[in-house]
Amino acid sequence: MGKSKVYFTKEITPESLVKMYETLGVELKGNVAIKLHSGEKGNQNYVKPEFVQQIIEHVGGTVVECNTAYEGQRNSTEKHKKLIEDHGWTKYFDVDIMDAEGPDVELDIPNGKVLKKNYVGKNINNYDSMLVLSHFKGHPMGGFGGALKQLSIGVASSQGKAYIHSAGRTLDQFNLWDNLPDQDLFLESMADAASSVVKHFGENIVFINIMCNMSVDCDCCAVAEDPCMKDIGVLASTDPIAIDQACIDLVNNSDDPGKEHFMERVNSRNGIHTIEAAAELGFGSREYELISI
Repeated sequence: MGKSKVYFTKEITPESLVKMYETLGVELKGNVAIKLHSGEKGNQNYVKPEFVQQIIEHVGGTVVECNTAYEGQRNSTEKHKKLIEDHGWTKYFDVDIMDAEGPDVELDIPNGKVLKKNYVGKNINNYDSMLVLSHFKGHPMGGFGGALKQLSIGVASSQGKAYIHSAGRTLDQFNLWDNLPDQDLFLESMADAASSVVKHFGENIVFINIMCNMSVDCDCCAVAEDPCMKDIGVLASTDPIAIDQACIDLVNNSDDPGKEHFMERVNSRNGIHTIEAAAELGFGSREYELISI
């Protein structure tokens, strides 16, 4: 596999998201799912609906989310819908909680390192293509969150999230914390799950990573640290592995004094292993050409 193209701009504006999408030269077809993180209650760092309004209207998509597998305001459809409304998403967009009703769709992963199937909300079958809008930041368990995390934990149903976090030991969110595996098995499970979503959409999936509000904590944290680094920019690619690798490299290559704190979170969780495992599965490449726009 040759080098993937990753486009980059330092401009972080609603307009730049549209420009970066158009630079990819891919027109997402049919019903477009917009996968993003709508933010846990109390979180201050998530990307707000007003910021992504232009790009979502540009592609004519539906915001899609999935219920969580941990305590909070997003682990049941009823609470999740209310929080999505409180955060302003339904003011601007159609929003679909894909696993609001069962049964889940099982995506096969015949070459999976750990998982041989992935559980996603049944409403995924209502969409022909997907725009993965990822807020790049740290993460308490995965080390960092970017395109690969959105594809895996993000798209998985509540049961699917428990299945990934437990490396296939349980589908029960209430039994999850008693079944946590070795860290690398969890990271490899994320890579497995991500591969199944990419396979599901084929060429009809693209990725935009927004490098702003970069805390070591995820948007799923009700109590999150404030950002530790200055904003870097917006990246776009058709390769989820390359775009996440490029984000890690931009952090490492920056002269921001906060990068050590950020990378301590990534490295202490062996976060790069998700990228390594994903590359071995072959649905993208760590080798990329960064093209400034």
